[in-house]
Amino acid sequence: MRFLLPFLFLISFWAKAQSLDERMVLDINTNRKTAFDEFNFHLSQSADYVAVATPASLLLVGFIRDDQTLKRRGLESAIAVLGTYGAGYIMKNSIKRERPFITNSLIIPVRRKDGYSMPSGSAAVAFASATSLTHTFPKWYVAVPSFGYAGAVAYARIRSGEHYPSDALVGAVIGTGSVWISHKLTKLINKN
Repeated sequence: MRFLLPFLFLISFWAKAQSLDERMVLDINTNRKTAFDEFNFHLSQSADYVAVATPASLLLVGFIRDDQTLKRRGLESAIAVLGTYGAGYIMKNSIKRERPFITNSLIIPVRRKDGYSMPSGSAAVAFASATSLTHTFPKWYVAVPSFGYAGAVAYARIRSGEHYPSDALVGAVIGTGSVWISHKLTKLINKN
């Protein structure tokens, strides 16, 4: 009996959160300016390229300058991006949440993408890249554009009708968390 009340609270919270998620994506998607659809599509698609370019650039510059810190951060970034892709794949195929345009016919997708919605892989890798860059270069002028870009990618995914806001939020947490885990993991390995 003592588990019934927390269980009912959790179900009530989940139902309200799902309803809010659906209302937000519907509002953002249906009130969008379609003239920006192509730009937002390419913005969200750029996340994969940025996710690969970030560790590659850090490693390349690290080797050119023979800078051990940049090499280590490049390796951490590569591990974080791979971990982000892996975690996203496992979660998508475990949770199997339908995309918003499938569950609500009022949502018009910019492009119809196959697969599941939770989490947003584009948001995840964009935040992994932003976190890697900010961790490597902890300056406001690196953090602001990096996280601004990542936030814009996440918003573009919601705007396109392919993801709920919670998908983008979970993606951001996965991407950011993967950098932290990667940093701790490489630190532990280098210590031994």
